Amino acid sequence: MKTLLLVMFMLAAVVATSQAQAPPSPDAAKAEMKKLDKLVGQWKGAGWIQQGPKRETFTGTESVQSKVQGLAILIEGKFANPEGKVIHETLAGMSFDPKFGNYRMKTYLASGISGEYDFKAVGENFEWGFEAGGMTIKYTITATDSTWQEVGEYSRDAKTWTKFFEMKLDKVK
Repeated sequence: MKTLLLVMFMLAAVVATSQAQAPPSPDAAKAEMKKLDKLVGQWKGAGWIQQGPKRETFTGTESVQSKVQGLAILIEGKFANPEGKVIHETLAGMSFDPKFGNYRMKTYLASGISGEYDFKAVGENFEWGFEAGGMTIKYTITATDSTWQEVGEYSRDAKTWTKFFEMKLDKVK
């Protein structure tokens, strides 16, 4: 009887072990995160945003740091109008999610708004966006080792796009 119980226990252990999935290797996620390396650094520049009839200009910085041994990046942005009033301050974390096969970005704004978004590599560029109030909002980042240009657009029909945001940053470190 003891032998039968021992065999059954060992068989159950083998079945349980074969059904358990090994945790994902961080190497694949790190390789995907390497594609974002050109964003890592200290950036400074200017741009404009239009929310309603008034277009507002700004200057500011983006700090992008690689974290957790290359598995995530931390993004901090702070932009002020010509009078020095901060008009946009944000904190974001991003990592590659093998479950979804893309990057996920979680943002926190000084206004109290937060969100979680897909962040995609599209050719040499990056895109992220969301749906809000019957509109599709998308941001496109074109980056080199020394420049970062980001454009924000919205559409009500996914055919006609209207630019409402643009910034150009230079890498300073």
